[in-house]
Amino acid sequence: MLLFLEQLLNGLQLGITLFLMSAGLTLVFGIMQVINLAHGSFYMIGAYVAATVTARSGSFLLGLLAALPAAALVGMLVEMLVLRRLYKKDHLDQVLATFGLIMFFNELTRMVWGRQPLFMDVPAWLAGSVELIPGVPYPSYRLAVIAVGILVGVLLYLLFAHTRVGMQIRAGASNREMAGALGVNIRLLYTLVFGLGTLLAGLAGVMAGPILAVEAGMGESILILTFVVIVIGGIGSIRGALVGALLVGMADTLGRAFLPALFRIFLSAAVADGVAASLASMLVYILMALVLVWRPRGLIPAHG
Repeated sequence: MLLFLEQLLNGLQLGITLFLMSAGLTLVFGIMQVINLAHGSFYMIGAYVAATVTARSGSFLLGLLAALPAAALVGMLVEMLVLRRLYKKDHLDQVLATFGLIMFFNELTRMVWGRQPLFMDVPAWLAGSVELIPGVPYPSYRLAVIAVGILVGVLLYLLFAHTRVGMQIRAGASNREMAGALGVNIRLLYTLVFGLGTLLAGLAGVMAGPILAVEAGMGESILILTFVVIVIGGIGSIRGALVGALLVGMADTLGRAFLPALFRIFLSAAVADGVAASLASMLVYILMALVLVWRPRGLIPAHG
């Protein structure tokens, strides 16, 4: 039972990290209709900048404060220099262009930081553990990741539901021509939305830095799960991204933790481990297929 509770918290932490990634991606696709395969590159940039500044200054908070504007500024530059030319193009053009950006950023990080991965230490003030449930000490840093994700979810809700900028973003998502005719600066709005999306990706990268190795290409593996999340949740829906991220985080974590023991009940240990590892890897995709059969537009579609 204690192991199950611990794995639930691990699933929640993974889900929150995926939410930080998918909120930005679904925002960009839902409002700008741009398929951004390079979203994982901004996650990588956030992690690299945070690791570098943290190593130089000895402060995780300074690393965080440097990484967020860096990811947002690089994102806005990409929007102005590359994506702005692709809004009226076919989705295939967007896919090819953003795939090229993945290659570009991977090579750029190798040129700037080298081929060896960087490692970030968990900040000393988050290095301990907290016993939320008696007998289940849980790392403070992972709890902090969960708290940051919840805070971001609340701030996004307040931004979209209770601010003028949020109202303009929703108007631009519903009908960009009409919003433009009413005086909304659509080009500036798109740049800000893309910058917000890449800032969230950079935040996810910073949060993942002390847990994973910071290396070129680290964004690709999480990008696949991020696309699964937004398909399950409903493309363009922040609420759907939250629900989808939690479902994917739980399914992936619990599957990897408990399927081997389940299969060992009726298979030999070697066969059970092999079958369980394969099935655990497929679990989130099976979940996505089931959701699409039930609700083809995702669990909480953006428009109706």
